[in-house]
Amino acid sequence: FSDWRRWFSRKETDENYKKIDDDAEQNDEAESVGIQRIFRFANRTDFIMMSVALFLVLVQSMCILVSLIFFGMLTGLFATQSFGNKCDQQQHNLTDLANNNYTYHSNIDVHVVKRASLEKLSTNSYTNFLSILPTPMTSFRDKVMKIVYWGFIIGAIEFVASSVGCFIWTLSMKRQIQRMTIALFRSFTQRKISYFDTTSAAAINGKLFDNIEKIEKGIGFELLILVATLFGLIVYIVASFIVDWKLTLIMLLLLPLVIGSSYIFSKVIASETLNELMAYSRAGQIVQEVFSSLRTVLSLNGSKFERTRYEKELEPTRWSSIRLGAVLGIFTGWLSLLVYLVYAVGFIFGSLLISRKRNRNIDISDILVIVSIFAESFSFISFIGPFLQSYSEALGAAAPVFRLIDEGNDATINESDVWRDDTDSIVNINGDVAFDDINFVYPTRKDAPTLHNLSIRARSGQTTAIVGSSGCGKSTCLSLFLRYYEPSSGQITIDGRAITEYGVNDLRKNIGVVSQEPILFGTTIYENIRYGKLNATRVEIEQAAQEANAHDFIMRLPNKYETLVGERGVQLSGGEKQRIALARALVKQPTFLLLDEATSALDSVSEKIVQEALNQACKGRTTIVIAHRLTTIQNADQIYVLDKGSVIEQGTHETLIAKDGGKYQSMVKIQQVEETYEDSDDMMAIEIIRKQSENFIPFERSRLISGSVTTDEDKDSSKPLKQQNVFLRLLAMNKPEWLTILVGCLACIINGAAEPLLAFLLAKIVEYTAFAITGSKLTQRIRSKAFACLLRQEVAYFDQPENSSGAISARLSSDAAAIQEMLTTRLGCVCEVLALVFVGFIFGSTINVELTLIAFCALVVLFISLGAEVLVRLWLSEKCDPIIESASKLAVEVIHNMRTIKQLSIEKEVLRQYSELINKVSILSWKPQILFSMTFGLLWILEIYTLVFLYWRALVLYERKEVTNHDIIMVLAFAIFSLQALKLIGMIAERIADSASAAETFFDLFDRIPVIDNGFTEGQELPDFRGEIKFDEVKFIYPTRPASVILNKLHLNIEPGQRVAVVGTSGCGKSTIVQLLERFYDATRGQILLDGIDIRNLNIHWLRSQLGYVNQEPILFDLTIAENISYGLEDIPRQDIINAARRANVHEFIEHLPQGYETRVGMKGSFLSGGEKQRIAIARVLLRRPKVLLLDEATSAMDSQNEQIIQEALEQAHEEDPSRTSLIIAHRLSTIRSCNSICVIERGRIVESGTHAELSQQRGPYFHMLSQNHLH
Repeated sequence: FSDWRRWFSRKETDENYKKIDDDAEQNDEAESVGIQRIFRFANRTDFIMMSVALFLVLVQSMCILVSLIFFGMLTGLFATQSFGNKCDQQQHNLTDLANNNYTYHSNIDVHVVKRASLEKLSTNSYTNFLSILPTPMTSFRDKVMKIVYWGFIIGAIEFVASSVGCFIWTLSMKRQIQRMTIALFRSFTQRKISYFDTTSAAAINGKLFDNIEKIEKGIGFELLILVATLFGLIVYIVASFIVDWKLTLIMLLLLPLVIGSSYIFSKVIASETLNELMAYSRAGQIVQEVFSSLRTVLSLNGSKFERTRYEKELEPTRWSSIRLGAVLGIFTGWLSLLVYLVYAVGFIFGSLLISRKRNRNIDISDILVIVSIFAESFSFISFIGPFLQSYSEALGAAAPVFRLIDEGNDATINESDVWRDDTDSIVNINGDVAFDDINFVYPTRKDAPTLHNLSIRARSGQTTAIVGSSGCGKSTCLSLFLRYYEPSSGQITIDGRAITEYGVNDLRKNIGVVSQEPILFGTTIYENIRYGKLNATRVEIEQAAQEANAHDFIMRLPNKYETLVGERGVQLSGGEKQRIALARALVKQPTFLLLDEATSALDSVSEKIVQEALNQACKGRTTIVIAHRLTTIQNADQIYVLDKGSVIEQGTHETLIAKDGGKYQSMVKIQQVEETYEDSDDMMAIEIIRKQSENFIPFERSRLISGSVTTDEDKDSSKPLKQQNVFLRLLAMNKPEWLTILVGCLACIINGAAEPLLAFLLAKIVEYTAFAITGSKLTQRIRSKAFACLLRQEVAYFDQPENSSGAISARLSSDAAAIQEMLTTRLGCVCEVLALVFVGFIFGSTINVELTLIAFCALVVLFISLGAEVLVRLWLSEKCDPIIESASKLAVEVIHNMRTIKQLSIEKEVLRQYSELINKVSILSWKPQILFSMTFGLLWILEIYTLVFLYWRALVLYERKEVTNHDIIMVLAFAIFSLQALKLIGMIAERIADSASAAETFFDLFDRIPVIDNGFTEGQELPDFRGEIKFDEVKFIYPTRPASVILNKLHLNIEPGQRVAVVGTSGCGKSTIVQLLERFYDATRGQILLDGIDIRNLNIHWLRSQLGYVNQEPILFDLTIAENISYGLEDIPRQDIINAARRANVHEFIEHLPQGYETRVGMKGSFLSGGEKQRIAIARVLLRRPKVLLLDEATSAMDSQNEQIIQEALEQAHEEDPSRTSLIIAHRLSTIRSCNSICVIERGRIVESGTHAELSQQRGPYFHMLSQNHLH
């Protein structure tokens, strides 16, 4: 019970909330929106639909009122008829009394004649006295049957009104939610890039799905229930005044207690909901970050660290959930208490009005009608706690959503100010670009200026190159030209006119960009190229691919241009991604061409041919080139050398190289460039290389998703059998809280079966708090276990599109929330109802079995209909969930790659795709909604028809004298309370179905056995590991693409301490070798041996701790620089971190930052340049002191000076530990000349190997690649 004690202290959790930095939401003054704003996306049609639905709800309320009056009258008739039966006997006694001169008769029941006037008795008005006696049996039967007939008619009307009203209201809400979702997505696509520098994709995705889902649930069907309750309450009060205004006024004294408490509790719930969403958003950011960078996490053994980080972010959400449960328990307990007060106040004051002659017109039927009306109203209010919670949560969730949408008009945040219709189109312009005295500071680093008085000229039809060390501001120039940011001062002009005078969309459509880290989207190759020009023809797309030297390798793929590339193009090699990105830039035939290290990821053969294509593409265009490899810009018309954000040199290659002591000259000397290919035979040599390169195209690309191929090879064997009852498994997971569950269940039994008022109040509080504790703990446990299970899965599991990082993030968020709802307020309601039905059935059976069975049959029909609804909802969930996950995947992809989205000007295209996915969900939903609405109507009609049938059968039994009126009223009370309670289960059937589906999804994950268990802690560890590596007849086929072969009987021996390089064309399988060593995949055939031991027998964590992996695209996490360098390690001294940074030539850069090693680097290191990220990644590996070093284009993102320093650092690291084995994958052959052995791979096999000198003399494939690098 320490959880309950801890709940009362909010200080700890408040401190946790203060630490949450999620889109500055913690500074939001508005905790919730008003009801007048929640329908802001409704159009005229929606308002008409809502009006019709509200009218039908009013009709339904009137029907309920009439039914209550009827049943009150029926109950009064039976009670009065009982009184009449007694009078039959008393009538004879009264006759004797009159004939015997009023002598006392002992058999007279004075209570029977309490309504007789004393004047009538004293004047011997026997006739008048008899007139007050009840009607005969025949008249009684006629009245009962007349009311029964009308009950059938009223029930039919109520069924139509409730079903149609529910359908129309829900349809209107879905239309509004659809517009709201699209509007929110649109608001993100219109924002400036600076917004995404500080806001994670997970936080944005949370708004698009978590918040929207809460809004949809809160203003949909459940709000209709609240409105129906309000309408019913008003109608009931009016009707009660008509019946008897005095008793109604007395009953109304309880109404302010209901309204006041509802308002207070709704505000508290909305506030706690907002806090809960903020905490979940931060946790979702970690999920998104980890699974989009899973290979890096696994290679660094960061799973334990990430689990701890994730669980820490979940802690604040648990206490918020507990407070929500406790508040809701107090509220519902208070309302339940009021229901009993209604009965007490109604009968006490009603009897007083009759007995004291204060109202001669009121009788027992009137009292029953008024008490029934108020009891029905307050009883239903007591059961709508979960609905009120949903509505309050919707108001809280809507606050940040509407704020983000409304900020669309804020010119300082989004791009609405530059999307004006009056901006000039870029038509027939010359293309001269000028940067005049530009100063710029990144919004996230205002104390670190990036550009200082920068002036650059790029002439039309000429190529302008910008060079300099990493972080000097080269890429920032392109960002300013693309208008991702605005200069702090100075001006950028096109043909002498300010760039701000041109429309952003039109400007970007005329700019082709190929960046240093190519960004592809998780769709087909064809679509990725088409994004460059949305109206491009098939011929134009294939022509662009040919110009980028991509067409040949695309045509060798199983699905050719329809091949899926995976999330962020993960199924392609770096060079292949770069060529697709280049084709995307060329297809639009841009006026301006921006190349940011466009050929850095290409092998020598492809680079030479692509460079030729680029040279052709640059003709007639204004081209700005950013390059570290100075060989690619020697023919530039103008070269600018930048240092610390300013131009320090400018001129042509010849003039700069002739400048003694100049920066450019020193950079060229470091790279040792030799201009030896200026003769007329150069073009002929290129053609020879082009023909020879056909043989270097990979055997079959298999890392590409093929639509005709199967998915997980162990899918059938690892997928568990569907559990018949997921709730039992959920309760089993809650075993540590069995005592709390027991207390909660006991409270439910007390609440459903006991009648004392205090027990009701206390039971409600204990019930909701207990289930809030268990639900929050279970949700936290499920999220943590699911997170850990996902980290255990093999990498191939995440190659499947349905397991992208965006889909996983959405699944963890929405499914866990659904389970939490089921095991908190919803489970409490179900326990209450079942306890009530069980106790009522036992009690009713002791009174009259026949009438009890009639009521029970109605309950069975209701359960069957609800079961059918749950099954349909599960089917609908199965159909809609993949679409929702696709929408989530698209949203995450768009937010992650917003720079590429804006550069390509495809905001409208991605918005169209997103809208189509949302529309598909709506189309799938509306037909099943008809069934759901009919089930909703059945909840109401079944109650009326059951009671009507019960009264009819009771009349028959009463006439036969097989049952007394007392028995009838008791059984009817059981039926009424049971059917009313079961209505609640019917109204939460949707949540029950969602929870069951979510639980099944999680248990499928928990039961899945990974092919390679990344969490397996057993296995052999080699105490004297020497670093010997051997690939023995290794054949490899990616599990998801069994039709293609990557490595074909590969033989590779690496002795301890050797430095071995692997070279070859893009896609030949070089990176696959590294991934097999890291055990991201296992070999299909053959063995990979370390010191003679099969790699599969080794402890996987120990294995990865011995490998230092630096890949081509460095991945950093949204942590501090120090935390990134020490990632995956524990208790690392700061001095060791500094030493590793010094060895990676990054210490001085870090020291110049305002916060030094405590500087956060942003999502995926977005606050740093490519070279800075790579140096931190290398420092991270050097700190681990691995026995085997794996370098996959480790220096490709660096300028010549830093590359040289890093090469020296790597050489020094090798000298410090000569026994360290190094495996180097490189396109830039200058970095591998000193290797002990160089292996050339072609079609998944090694075609030649040897030292640099040996291979140069053989004049084979290596020699041709070497010639393309201009090295001899």
